[in-house]
Order: sequence, then C-alpha cells, then structure tokens
Amino acid sequence: MDMQTKVTGVILAGGLARRMNNQDKGLISFKGQPMVSYAIAAMSTIAGQTIINANRNIVEYQQFGLPVVSDQTNNFDGPLAGVLTAMLFAETGVLLVMPCDSPLVKAGHLQKLLSTRAENDADVAVAFDGERLHPVFLAIKTTLRSSLQEYLLSGQRKIDLWLAQHKMVKADFSAEPEIFVNINTLTELSDLEAQDEG
Repeated sequence: MDMQTKVTGVILAGGLARRMNNQDKGLISFKGQPMVSYAIAAMSTIAGQTIINANRNIVEYQQFGLPVVSDQTNNFDGPLAGVLTAMLFAETGVLLVMPCDSPLVKAGHLQKLLSTRAENDADVAVAFDGERLHPVFLAIKTTLRSSLQEYLLSGQRKIDLWLAQHKMVKADFSAEPEIFVNINTLTELSDLEAQDEG
C-alpha cells in the first residue's frame, strides 16, 4: 500500500464567512476558478481520497465530484467539527486537512506536512510560518477521533488547545509564510489577485 492510499484529504468549507458577507468562500472565484478548486488540485496527488466538509451549498460542492460531508452538529462549531466529521468518514490512518480559501498552498506543502508527522512519529503535524501556527493545515492521526469527540462534547472549540493535548510537531514553512494568506474579505481577495498578477 503506497502513501497516497493511506491518506484521506479533507477540505474545510463549513464556515459562515461572516466577513465575506456570508458568501461561501470556497465557491468565490479567484483568478477565474472557485477557490476550493485550488485545494482540490493540491490534494489530488497526495490523498487517496479527498472529501469536502461543507454545511451549506451542498449541491454546488457536489459538482466537483467529491464526497461532501456535513458537520454532525448544526451549530457551525468551527474547524474541529469539520475535522471530526472527516475522521468519522475516513478509512485511513491519517487525515490531511486544509481550508478552502488558501489558493497559494500546493501539493508540495501538503506533502511536507505528511512527511514531518511521519518522520517524528507524531500524532499531528501543524503548519508553522516561523511566527505562528496555522492550525487548519494538519496531518493528523484518525485515532484521535475519540479525544476530539470528547473535547467538542465538553463545549470546547479552540483548535490550538486541543492540538496541544497530543504529540504535536511543527512543519516549518518559515521560508514562505505568504502561502498561508487567508482570504476573509472581498478586499483581501482582490488584493491577492493583484499581487499574484504583479
């Protein structure tokens, strides 16, 4: 069994995007393509199967030809709810996680997350840009699902606090921190398009 078949990818598209006037960020166009399509392309050569975690616009996301799974709660409980949903769906030992709104992240970056986790025999590898963690970019063991279920049932939502409970290693992306630009407003979207063309 090769590495690819041991990994399930999940693209987190389950948020409300309040700062985007509640538009669904994954479906907003960046340089002529929906933002989620960049995440799908990055995952396609790394993960044996990729799923999309979405809580609205399900039919639109299904058009990309991937399984679409929704959170088990109806409260938009944040990225950890999406991670848990994917863990319950996945049949692999490792889950590779990224958000739908980071079009500069490529397959090689995701591979580095996987390699860092494996080389350190860690429960989870999280992206680190030299200054801060980016905890929605993860390579994580699916055996942590019961721990995550308990954490969410207790009413907690903070992703960094839960990750810190496990054997965590940082994947160092300090040489290119700009890849983690997170597009939260339409202004940020147009600014990034302009920068990329420049």
